[in-house]
Amino acid sequence: MQTHTHWTTVPESARGASAAIGNFDGVHLGHCTVIDLAREHGPLGILTFEPHPREYFAPHGKSFRLMNAESKHNRLEKNGVEHLFQLPFNAELAAMPPEDFARIVLKDGLGLSHVVIGADFCFGQGRSGTADDLVRFGEEMGFGVTVAPLLKTESGISSSSAIREALADGRMSHAKEMLGHWHRIEGAVNHGDKRGRDLGFPTANMSIDGLHAPKFGVYAVLVDVLTGKHQGSYRGAASLGVKPTFGANVPCLESYIFDFDGDLYGEHLSVGFVEFLRGEEKFNDLDDLISQMHADCDKARRILSALE
Repeated sequence: MQTHTHWTTVPESARGASAAIGNFDGVHLGHCTVIDLAREHGPLGILTFEPHPREYFAPHGKSFRLMNAESKHNRLEKNGVEHLFQLPFNAELAAMPPEDFARIVLKDGLGLSHVVIGADFCFGQGRSGTADDLVRFGEEMGFGVTVAPLLKTESGISSSSAIREALADGRMSHAKEMLGHWHRIEGAVNHGDKRGRDLGFPTANMSIDGLHAPKFGVYAVLVDVLTGKHQGSYRGAASLGVKPTFGANVPCLESYIFDFDGDLYGEHLSVGFVEFLRGEEKFNDLDDLISQMHADCDKARRILSALE
């Protein structure tokens, strides 16, 4: 997958692509519908923005992303995307009228032959352009436009906001129904305080900075080690939160991988959240904490074994 970071520097070899447009946070099933429609009309491209427009307009707002840039890149590549047009969302783009965006960016800059958008797509200054406007611009300027209907599942319309709500409630199966896969957090393993090792449960610690956090607590998880000599798929139990027993206040993800013996510091992991086991608790006695961790792992093993 080739990445292009501005509409003025796209090589001739990337012009003529059919691009799905959106932020693609989570790359959920609704996004995949849009991507599959774009695939029908030429070399497959994705047009997205960095930073996310929501971050641009509210830089100090609450973290909302379902996935980091690395995870989104990996997911799009797995979907067969050939060209990722990752445009800078800045003052110039934010102030661009809808017709200028269609002409300057889509037609002249990127040279797109076809674009696919969701029915709720808005674009241009003040989000004043609609899907109908883009269809009209496409007819006038010579590129095709397909408007994809919103995808409905048993849990409702598949959307990033609905997925965030499901994760915040610990409803991992509902999130999976909309995502098409278990919700995952990807990133590098950091050095922690090594308390888990002292307790007999060494964990791989990962930052969740900038991400929308699922409900704090303990989960049954599937862990993919993406780099290093221990690459492979594993099962485990993970704690997501602030470790109230030890007075921590920076949320992180700590994954205990079953039947694993090795060093994962600096390696990249993908942790899939299968089922919420219990909420965070503060334990006054370490023996009680250790006993609960054993119980959590036993429950996680049963749940993950049942997946087969």
